[in-house]
Amino acid sequence: MNRLKKICVFCGSSDGNDPAITEAAVSLGGEFVKQDIELVYGAAKIGVMGTIAQTILDNQGRVIGIIPGFLKVKEVVHEGLTELHTTKNMHDRKLMMQEVSDGFITMPGGFGTLEELFEVITWQQLGLHEKPIGLLNVNGFYDELIAMLSTMVDRGFLSLENFNLLIVDDSITGLLKKMEAFKAPQKPKWLNPERT
Repeated sequence: MNRLKKICVFCGSSDGNDPAITEAAVSLGGEFVKQDIELVYGAAKIGVMGTIAQTILDNQGRVIGIIPGFLKVKEVVHEGLTELHTTKNMHDRKLMMQEVSDGFITMPGGFGTLEELFEVITWQQLGLHEKPIGLLNVNGFYDELIAMLSTMVDRGFLSLENFNLLIVDDSITGLLKKMEAFKAPQKPKWLNPERT
């Protein structure tokens, strides 16, 4: 069983137009507090990111924000976090997120959210970490993405083993249980963080 004391959440810096996504962010924040899980995230006070962070803070939970210096402007950064770390660039931000977290959850978002998800799952594919990576498929948001990944398997560009690295569920409790039970396949450790 994986001990998930700190989970990094990738999600949108916008709210989107589906209220179910905002509700899911509030529910996820509540579940983190209930299970004494610390949030690691991109340090924004806006969008889905801001909603989950504020929910946790309002309920006396812990939130660790990691943000590159160029994004650290008043309109974006949440200044009331438990911890706030500033990195020199986006890559260092993602590296720190990976280093301090026990697992990852991706909620709905845009290009940045997908980029974070695919980088962290590629790092696992290459043997750089063995941490569980969850996709919270709120209201079918990621149905087409999951179908695309299945097509990549069918066409021979993605192995079934690597496809199964992504843990998918449409419920928070179901996803967390699957992440706790996740066992990473053994991968050759031919890369290290300096080579990412």
